[in-house]
Amino acid sequence: MASPTVRRGGPLGPPERVRRIALTGGIATGKSYVRGRFEARGVPTIDADVLAREAVAPGTPGLTALVRRFGSEVLDPHGALDRQKMAAIVFADPDARHALEAIVHPQVRRAMEHWFASLDASRHPLAIADIPLLYEVGRDRDFDTVIVAACDPDTQVRRIMARDGLAESETRQRLAAQLPIDEKARRADYVIRTDGSFEETDAQVKDVLDRLLAMGRVAPPTTRLP
Repeated sequence: MASPTVRRGGPLGPPERVRRIALTGGIATGKSYVRGRFEARGVPTIDADVLAREAVAPGTPGLTALVRRFGSEVLDPHGALDRQKMAAIVFADPDARHALEAIVHPQVRRAMEHWFASLDASRHPLAIADIPLLYEVGRDRDFDTVIVAACDPDTQVRRIMARDGLAESETRQRLAAQLPIDEKARRADYVIRTDGSFEETDAQVKDVLDRLLAMGRVAPPTTRLP
């Protein structure tokens, strides 16, 4: 049975606020599955990808800004963002990717901060935010603990090609736009491997959660967005 890799942590007493946990990884490394297993164990979770979709929903200032920057060709026939067209643009052009992030990420961050602030620490000692580009945009400094869902890079390639129907060259291009998964794992506080069976991943989730719940007091947040 695989065991999670542990980088830091210790008992600190009862919580003063909700402990902010970031969950990250790479494309197709099993982040969503891991987040779902934490949620099934009663941990509040939030998904940055969902917030990003909401930020550019039809009628939002975010979508208006995207059309202003990229043109109406990024819209589908119903006036919503065509995510496949947008992905093809930003994965091929770093400047376009940065422009997209500059529009979407501030809105996602504000929504996430408000969500954390709304949680009752007496009921929820910790909560998890699933943020795919955590390290790439420097968000790891905003969290008490970082968990990385990781698998072998070749497994990533196979999963993406099977899931999204992409050619290997396009798959590797998309992976190259993110920090390598081995580097993310090196920086993490906890690493949950998803190369094995679901049962092995579930056991690692339980172990990490037990360790996190054994930790306690969290200093009040310093600088947070309004």
